[in-house]
Amino acid sequence: MKAAVITFPGSNCDRDLATAFEGAGARVERVWHKDSALPEGTDIVAIPGGFSFGDYLRCGAIAARAPIARAVVEFAGRGGYVLGICNGFQVLLEMGLLPGALLRNANLRYICKPVGLRVESSDSAFTSGYHTGDTITVPIAHHDGNYVADDQTLASLRDAGRIAFRYVENPNGSVGDIAGILSENRRVLGMMPHPERAFAPYHGSTDGRRMFDALTGAFAPA
Repeated sequence: MKAAVITFPGSNCDRDLATAFEGAGARVERVWHKDSALPEGTDIVAIPGGFSFGDYLRCGAIAARAPIARAVVEFAGRGGYVLGICNGFQVLLEMGLLPGALLRNANLRYICKPVGLRVESSDSAFTSGYHTGDTITVPIAHHDGNYVADDQTLASLRDAGRIAFRYVENPNGSVGDIAGILSENRRVLGMMPHPERAFAPYHGSTDGRRMFDALTGAFAPA
């Protein structure tokens, strides 16, 4: 599997994300935000956490209009796999690849700590390494992780099984305890917690590794 990890000015989790993919056996190519095309043979695009363009305007809004953004949207439109973590989730929402919005945390404070997540759907390449109902530990590190959407969108996400993860104890006020959602074709995942920071034993949890192992396994030769 070949993963394209995008870097914007202000990204600070791009190396962590690249290392997690490599640790799971994927080939990784780093992509700069001013590039206009994805590398040949890309299987999955990964948008990391951080503070792209300083979070000016709205978190992810400027990044979603960077030159590489058009290629990512077209890639997703062709059925390509896209993973957005933390600021990457914000970027995916601004690109229109996922519904809803992310607001300031309900307590108006930056939160950085391990949290419990409940796996709501194992029916995707991203979550197939888990069982529905599993509880995993993955860290969060965000100031604007409060997911909101209108009632119709929430009902659609719930009824179609597109809620990937929920918080066991809601840290930021997200409606329905939502921590991550899937696109209609289940090939785009946006999530606020950082699975790349729960990859190795020294992280304190290896629960995130199961996601990267599942992704590389999905592209393994039959």
